[in-house]
Amino acid sequence: MFQLGKTIVSEEIIKKDFLCNLNACKGACCIDGDAGAPLESDEAEILKAIYPKVKPFLRQEGIDAIESQGVFITTDDGELETPLINGADCAYVIFDEKEVALCAIEEAYNQGEVSWKKPVSCHLYPIRVQDYSEFSAVNYHKWQICDDACQLGEELGVPVYKFVKEALIRKFGEDWYAELEKVAETF
Repeated sequence: MFQLGKTIVSEEIIKKDFLCNLNACKGACCIDGDAGAPLESDEAEILKAIYPKVKPFLRQEGIDAIESQGVFITTDDGELETPLINGADCAYVIFDEKEVALCAIEEAYNQGEVSWKKPVSCHLYPIRVQDYSEFSAVNYHKWQICDDACQLGEELGVPVYKFVKEALIRKFGEDWYAELEKVAETF
């Protein structure tokens, strides 16, 4: 691990390779697991504001989940997350013609309906950020459903931090990312 400003960063984001392989996993990270996507407090407010523009992109099951649970939920630990459909799929998941899971928020963004791409936790994946009072921990999250992404990243030589460059800049800024690149050159 190394420190960049107010972050403690796992070396794995430099050493591990990763490139999403949606043809192999079909977007399983959006439909597997037991929790919704983590949200920052400002993102919960954004979801409230954009929901009417995202709603036309959603499946009926997602609309039903959101309208019964809310555009976001608060866990027993006080964390904010996207709601789930029957404890599985993220309520914002849609599927393309090949049954690949996609994000309705991102689809609304791609269609120019909203100016917010999706929750930063989704955009950063497979990086997970845990905020503490004095610093943020930036870690690589290994999940077996992403084994094909690891293999593809290795074949093409794409380290995790390069795969999520746009998201890291969105979360921490251009200067932080430039410093990360300098550190990566030493590995």
